[in-house]
Amino acid sequence: MASGSLLSIGLSGLNAAQAGLTTTGHNIANVNTAGFSRQQVIQGTQQPMYTGAGYFGQGTDIETVRRMYNEFLAAQTQQTTASATALDTMRTQLKQIDSLLSDPAAGLAPALDGFFGGINGVAGAPGDVASRQVMLSDAQVLVGRFQQLAGSMSNQQASANAQVAEAVGTINAYASQIASLNRRIAELTAASNGLQQPNDLLDQRDELVLNLNKLVGVSTVPQSDGMLNVYLSSGSALVVGMSANALTTVPDSGNPVNVQIGMKTTSGKVVPLASRDLSGGSIGGLLEFRDTTLAQAQNSLGQIASVLAQTFNDQHALGIDLSGAPGGAFFTAPVPRVQPALTNTGNATVAAALVPGGASALTASDYRVAYDGANYTVTRLSDNKAFPAGALPQTVDGLQITVSGGAATAGDSFLVQPTTYAVSQFGVAITDPRKIAAAAPVSTSLPATNTGSGRISAGSVGSAYLASPLPPPPAKVTLQYATAGNQLTGFPATQSVTVTLNGTSNTYAAGAPVPYQSGATITFGGISVVISGAPGNNDAFVVAPNTSPAGDNRNALALAALQSANLVGGTASYGGAYGQLVGLVGATTGQVMVEAAAQDAMLIQARKAEQEVSGVNLDEEAANMQRYQQAYQASAKIMTVATVLFDSILAIGR
Repeated sequence: MASGSLLSIGLSGLNAAQAGLTTTGHNIANVNTAGFSRQQVIQGTQQPMYTGAGYFGQGTDIETVRRMYNEFLAAQTQQTTASATALDTMRTQLKQIDSLLSDPAAGLAPALDGFFGGINGVAGAPGDVASRQVMLSDAQVLVGRFQQLAGSMSNQQASANAQVAEAVGTINAYASQIASLNRRIAELTAASNGLQQPNDLLDQRDELVLNLNKLVGVSTVPQSDGMLNVYLSSGSALVVGMSANALTTVPDSGNPVNVQIGMKTTSGKVVPLASRDLSGGSIGGLLEFRDTTLAQAQNSLGQIASVLAQTFNDQHALGIDLSGAPGGAFFTAPVPRVQPALTNTGNATVAAALVPGGASALTASDYRVAYDGANYTVTRLSDNKAFPAGALPQTVDGLQITVSGGAATAGDSFLVQPTTYAVSQFGVAITDPRKIAAAAPVSTSLPATNTGSGRISAGSVGSAYLASPLPPPPAKVTLQYATAGNQLTGFPATQSVTVTLNGTSNTYAAGAPVPYQSGATITFGGISVVISGAPGNNDAFVVAPNTSPAGDNRNALALAALQSANLVGGTASYGGAYGQLVGLVGATTGQVMVEAAAQDAMLIQARKAEQEVSGVNLDEEAANMQRYQQAYQASAKIMTVATVLFDSILAIGR
């Protein structure tokens, strides 16, 4: 019995060493396999045999092949991977738009400077057609630069949507593979009554979960049967046991230009998922970039184009061209876009338009108009400010929002985009350089019969002049000074007069005498003049239509002055607003780059900590190989000795 026991002990050791060699070889072979976790043979002693002399050992058993795995370190790596990938994606996207906007040659700033340089050229030679042609060419360059920038942003938007759609297909493939692995793992675990685990399949499943986190942030919940449920950050189940729920992309119901991710139900219905509920991974980074920085940049650029078009057109309309005709629109002014939600059931039509002079109030934001069955509520989406509910029309931030057509149904909504697509409509409206309205429509003069030292400025006009312009020559307004009462008379009988001096204004009713104050600005019918000095009794001051536009640059100077006026949002010039946009994108890019670098460092640390537990060390495996080889040889020697002893016993009986 002793030799038989020794033989079985040697055989158990031989089997254990062979198992160790097999496992070590498996580790070495998979040193470069993604997601592979080092495996280790766990041995235990067999039940000892009792004798009168005590318990004698019976050798060893293989209890299991253990996967060297720490679920907490693995979860940390997965979560860090999702965050790092999202930031890396945002960093890549932001660097593109930052380089585009801040390029000193391709940016908007040089085109703006060139355009206003052309205006100053016309102001220097208002009758020179060549100078006017240069101004038109500079305007075309400016419009082209706007459209180039907006086109690049639109391309990035389309690229982001395409990448999201592509990633959704990959996610579905991963989810299906995880569900399939769940089935196999559950079957193999059940076959061993839950005592043994299919290590390699578990590694494959964990690698798929890690790959999922590179696309979108997910969390996992293990089940007692070995299966793993996978959930999106919104809590929506992507994989439950052996079933995978497919994702799909559909047009965003509120803004169909963008894609929205939805989850298909068993009935085939698609449940939309909000972008904010899909954080982490490349999808999270793409959606965050598309819906925040890119959307803000598109709106800001469109805001500049819209404000430039309207304010420039407004001033251009206050001048006259070389033929003496009133200035027309210099730029084609963008019209706000209104998109009804795809889920609307009513047939009302909502429209929006800039109110006259409302460009400075325009913001770089979209607006949501929602109908609750009784009233419309307008919400500014950049800060979620809701304006008081009521009927339409409503005027909000320089926009008049109206409704027409049929009736809206409770729950209907409309997306108003005054600036997002403004640049696509922005263009130069005139082609004839003679149509540039560089001159003012009025001129002033002093009769030779005046006796005093009174003087009158060249005059300017405001928007009110367009409602009641001076009739063509020989029509004119002659203001006369009377020493008795120190008054001016001769103003149009139907127009009130405003006198402004040192910031203080007084308005006098139509037909009322107007006290004279030297150096005061006198405004009537949209015309403003400054009369100064000491006029003599009955001295006259004549205001008449301008009959010599070729030598007049007053409106050109007024157009040039728009360059430095704070017209965008009432706080910034055109160039200043663009500088703010460049600064915003640059600051966001810098912040994301810092965060991405920090997250990459955290990911390296997380991977290192996980690899210290699960990674294959070839030096260690080589040492194990030698150890198991020696154990194998020793166990074989035991069996050889047992055989010799058994043969010796047999020889005694002969």
